[in-house]
Amino acid sequence: MSFSTSFAENHSHTDADLATQSNYHDIRTTHLDLTWNIDWSNQLISGSIAFVLEATKDVHHVVLDTSYLDIKTVQVGGKQVKWELGEKVAEIVGRGLTVQLPAVVKKGAIVEMTISYSTTKDCTAIGWLTPVQTKSGKYPYLYSQSQAVHARSLFPCQDTPAIKATYASRVTSIQPVLMSGLRKSPPSEEVLEPGKEVEYVYDQPVAIPSYLIAIAAGEVVYKPFKQLQGRKWKSGCWTEPLMMDAAFWEFSEDTAKFVAAAEDLTSEYRFGVYDILFLPESFPYGGMENSCLTFATPSVIAGDRSSVDLAAHEISHSWFGNGIGCASWSHFWLNEGWTTYLERLVMREVHGEGERQLSYIVGRRSLKQDLALMKDKPRFQRLVVEYRKFEDPDEAYNQVPYEKGSNFLLYLERTVGGLEHFVPYMKDYVKTFNGTSITTDQWRSHLFHYFGGQRDSATFLKALGKVDWDEWLHGSGPDLCDGLEYDDSLSKPVGNRSEERR
Repeated sequence: MSFSTSFAENHSHTDADLATQSNYHDIRTTHLDLTWNIDWSNQLISGSIAFVLEATKDVHHVVLDTSYLDIKTVQVGGKQVKWELGEKVAEIVGRGLTVQLPAVVKKGAIVEMTISYSTTKDCTAIGWLTPVQTKSGKYPYLYSQSQAVHARSLFPCQDTPAIKATYASRVTSIQPVLMSGLRKSPPSEEVLEPGKEVEYVYDQPVAIPSYLIAIAAGEVVYKPFKQLQGRKWKSGCWTEPLMMDAAFWEFSEDTAKFVAAAEDLTSEYRFGVYDILFLPESFPYGGMENSCLTFATPSVIAGDRSSVDLAAHEISHSWFGNGIGCASWSHFWLNEGWTTYLERLVMREVHGEGERQLSYIVGRRSLKQDLALMKDKPRFQRLVVEYRKFEDPDEAYNQVPYEKGSNFLLYLERTVGGLEHFVPYMKDYVKTFNGTSITTDQWRSHLFHYFGGQRDSATFLKALGKVDWDEWLHGSGPDLCDGLEYDDSLSKPVGNRSEERR
């Protein structure tokens, strides 16, 4: 057995996710089938969700996360079963849905379960926009934003990054529908007039966590970017018709180059399609790395291609977050720190080392600002955050996982002797854990194992042994614990730039 396989399997038990009520340690979702109808008049999504679950121990019930859902029926193996919604233990956590199984399910057995339900007006995952909030002013629009724990208000699920599942969907709507998967029908290039009821079919064959199952719908059109020779994936742009020319010009030059550069630095891009959806101006986020389909604010359409680094960041999530994910929100820095680190390597490949260094300089300023804001909450200044039971992970949202995380990786890069050693390690890290959810301890164990297997292992391990691991991972304070210097040759009086990234 290769190291890559045995290491991943031997570290399958991870830290508990305190933001979920699901019994995901007992039974795990492996696939979902979504059948939805969008009710634009009442601003509801209704239909059913079919689960394929695998028992990891003997189990007699399934517990799922829900929030503001109207549960109608539950079937297991095609037969109605008893179910119960618990009390709301915390606003953000919602109510646990307990489904009694007809008999004890043995370890390794498969359970097929279908739930009929509807969202409600209190759904926290969906934003509904009126026509006047769109560019043309003609049609309504909707989008989802499920990170960190809002997927449970869109569909019942094991709402934890520890669980990854494939999914397929059929969505009926009078407005064009986009989802975070591969579009099966109708073709992306087909222009559909809003107002006609159409069924949109999607498939996501790569297992992803619940927060990446995303939907958007409204007056949108598609235009493909030029496909790079020798690459298996395609990329393109979705947006409202009146924004297409500007959005396409802004991102058509660099997006495919960014995907190719990230692929060369890590591994093959697994998702088949990388598209960007530019949402209406009232979209309140910067960007969201939904698989196959990044959601982006139109504010990055600057007219001079100065904000395309957002695409580099969201593309990099395809390996870190969407690929290797955190086992619980305590280890969120494994998503964002690694993504920001790879984003800057991608910018280096396309635009040079100076661009990478400048990005670290700007990011360091944002980090110091956020550390100051969190001075009375030192646990949120740490890379590994200790959450309380049922605490909202968004309470800790700041630049620490992004900037402290990426600076820590830059520090380790320099500690082991530079990119000639660190990039091969990064590739092995991706090869080892891609498609899994891990903890910081698993990441660190692999780091030492990798460099312990290199030709000059004694030198590498001696250098890594001098790292103040506790201070980097668990320390707090107004700045980084170790001084890092950057090449400021491209630095100008750029001021403090607030990067709204997720």
